[in-house]
Amino acid sequence: KMVLRMYGARQVSEAEAPELVQMVRTLAQRAGLPMPKVFIIEQDQPNAFATGRNPENGVVAVTTGIMRILSREELEGVIAHELAHIRNRDILVATVAAAIAGAISYLAQIAQWGLIFGAGRDDEEGGNPLAALVMMIVAPIAALLVQMAISRVREFGADRGGAAIAGNPQYLASALKKLHMASQRIPLAANPATSHLFIVNPLAGGGMAKLFSTHPPIEERIARLQNLARH
Repeated sequence: KMVLRMYGARQVSEAEAPELVQMVRTLAQRAGLPMPKVFIIEQDQPNAFATGRNPENGVVAVTTGIMRILSREELEGVIAHELAHIRNRDILVATVAAAIAGAISYLAQIAQWGLIFGAGRDDEEGGNPLAALVMMIVAPIAALLVQMAISRVREFGADRGGAAIAGNPQYLASALKKLHMASQRIPLAANPATSHLFIVNPLAGGGMAKLFSTHPPIEERIARLQNLARH
């Protein structure tokens, strides 16, 4: 709910958005899921995400931008991907991963304070300052890598599951190509802590930003989907 508030998402009924809500219902039935709540975010950047701790509390949120640029089939591919996240309980997994990352970062802070307040003591009492320094540097990187690894694996899983729900991997492959290009051009004021939820990273960037992205490279995701379509 906090994430939905953060992006000003509003829940829509079938009367307000008949095509979208009917599409979600059809795909949810195909996926064997209860009907999730449907939200729209007034944002030009085409993007989407799912949230909810379990399938009974599932939410699918799409931006107005995504409904403008995607074909019906491409939008089906995106919604099927989000439903796969709900079915796989990826939001719960991401929450646990964030908690682990937070615990690792907390240990780094303890090491930092130990280094500051233990600086005046000798080695007998103050422990090993070098070990504390290494902990301070390594722990935040380790925390980030844990989150990245889990998030990337779950993205590939949702791509694969979504392709099966939609019935054609090319729908999502085509959508990802469009969404990636648009995310480079149209900014979205996204909180980095929630960027992993979106179908494509809303915080566009290359170089180091790409290296430390919570999303797998878009080219690899498309290649895997196209490979699925061939087999």
